[in-house]
This record gives sequence, structure tokens and C-alpha cells, in this order.
Amino acid sequence: ASFGATLGMVLHLDFWVGGFSATPIMAFAGALGTTFLVYALSLRGGRVPVVLLLLIGVAVGALAAAGTSFLMILGNEDTRLVLFWLLGSLSSRRWDHVQMIIPYFLVGVTVIWIYARDLNVLLLGEETAQQTGVDVEQVKRIILSASALLAAAAVSVSGIIGFVGLIVPHLMRVITGPDHRKLIPLSALSGALLMILADLVARTVISPSEIPIGIITSVLGCPFFLFLIARRNTISF
Repeated sequence: ASFGATLGMVLHLDFWVGGFSATPIMAFAGALGTTFLVYALSLRGGRVPVVLLLLIGVAVGALAAAGTSFLMILGNEDTRLVLFWLLGSLSSRRWDHVQMIIPYFLVGVTVIWIYARDLNVLLLGEETAQQTGVDVEQVKRIILSASALLAAAAVSVSGIIGFVGLIVPHLMRVITGPDHRKLIPLSALSGALLMILADLVARTVISPSEIPIGIITSVLGCPFFLFLIARRNTISF
């Protein structure tokens, strides 16, 4: 997403489409394009191994970060604008930005909710899920597409705000259990609450200046991620 936004800034694509700046549109296209590129590169014999998907995702993410840095050098006068996408911020976001992503949000959440039962079965393992009649690879493709749609829509208006998708679902799973029929809506609501609190901190810590909200979530998320790694030695997620 940041690569798409940066490319739009460097090429001075500051026109408006349907009342919206081209920059979020470029970010949206970049996020979706990167996601499906990772999926295509991970495809092996009609199947997508999860470990391979993660590794290729890391590699493509590093390549996109390098491309973003290169574009920042080419368009140094827009560096502050590019940092918005790299660090994330809700500054200057308006209700029309919310209206822009509502259709994508409704579609993405509805699709994931429909497949909540299949996600529950997948907790038993891919082989077991396959034996119970779940088309594992199809579910992967659909969930990945819906997740990419949701992530791209959010990033297109807020920039990259990391660790929210890591912290909230794991905490909600501890509180509510692994049932995705409860986990999905509660994670969405709790994620929104976390964003409100993080934005409040970002706006007040060094007021009247504002810290990018991505810094706040990273400060919270990094220790939590390390905690999960340590905990994984004894408890399987």
C-alpha cells in the first residue's frame, strides 16, 4: 500500500476521482496487488503451504519497502507525505474517508463471517478439515481475498498501522475462546477501541504535535509479539 501511495506522490498523481484523492486509490491498488502477488508466488500444485506463504510475504514486503525507500529518494519533497503511509496516522481523516471504505468493510466482514464455521473446523488441522468436507484451499483463497480487501481499504486511508491485527485477535481468543463466530465481530470492535485509545495517546503525549499512531501500536505490539513467541514454546495457538 505504501509503495502504491508513494508512486502516486512521486508521479504527482494528485488528481481526484469521484471526489477522492488518487493517493488512497493508489495505496488500495498497491495493497491488493501485493497480496495477490504473494498468493500467486506461493501457489504450489494448486495448494498454498502456509509457511511458504509467510516466507514469500516477508520477501515481497522487503522488496516493496526497498521500492518505497527508492521512490522517497526520487521525490524528496514529498517525504513527509510518504511517512504518513509508512508510520500510519488518523490525522486529517474525515467522515468521507469512512464512507469510502464502508462498502469494502461490509463485503469483507460478511464473507469472513460466512466462513466462520469452516475456520473453526480448520483449527483441527487441514487434513481433518478436508476429511469433514471443507475445501481447504478454496477457504484459504476466499479468506485471503477478503482479508486483503479489508486491509487494503484500511491502509488506503490511514497508512500502515502495525500490530493491531496481532494484538487484538489473540487477546480476544484468550477471553472468548477460539469460536470464530464470536471472535470475528469482537475482534473488529476491540480493534476499533484500540485504535481510538492509541489515537488519543498519539494526539496528547506531545500536544500540540502528534505522534504517528503506528509508533504507538508498535510500542505495544513488539513486546506482545515477543511474549507470544515465548509462550508458543509451551502453548500452541
